[in-house]
Amino acid sequence: MAQFFIIHPDNPNQRLIRQAAAMLRDGGIVVYPTDSCYALGCHLDDREAVTRIRQIRQLDEQHHLTLMCRDLSEISRYARVDNVKFRLLRANTPGNYTFILEATKEVPKRVQHPKRSTVGIRVPDHPVALALLEELGEPILSSTLILPDEGWPLNDAEYIRGLLEKKVDLVIDGGSVGVDFTTVIDLTADVPVLIRLGKGDIAPFGIRT
Repeated sequence: MAQFFIIHPDNPNQRLIRQAAAMLRDGGIVVYPTDSCYALGCHLDDREAVTRIRQIRQLDEQHHLTLMCRDLSEISRYARVDNVKFRLLRANTPGNYTFILEATKEVPKRVQHPKRSTVGIRVPDHPVALALLEELGEPILSSTLILPDEGWPLNDAEYIRGLLEKKVDLVIDGGSVGVDFTTVIDLTADVPVLIRLGKGDIAPFGIRT
């Protein structure tokens, strides 16, 4: 049975955050709030937990999982970022974007795109997510919490608990966070390429739809 923590979205309880981070280190899957929607998260190096997330979402290995990072310095450890990309990231993080970037050797092969050696990178703008990342001290490997038979991400923590109480280890109720996807932008080419239009504004990237 999944544990259930109610954590204030603006003033996270540090004791509960520490417990949630410990669960991630121990191989648990945690449902947590972000600035766009709820996400499934696990430890980057835990192969079994990654497999469980893919099973919950029914995702194949072609689907990018996302590294939730604390800040730009953490991004540069896990993704190759030149000066142009760095300026774009600095101007648009934290926020409602997921960026596709070339992965460094710090990213396990099993979570990279098998053909492109890329990874999704994101810096969330939500106090609970940022507190959890700070306590963990490393990225959380994550996926939007949208189930195979659902058209939109799930937003009600109690409902999520009822659906996934035997499939995840912890559900963090951080209140309503909306059901908007992030905007996904591929930064591996010479110019930004829009992969998915979501909550984040594409104007800063010179992209037209």
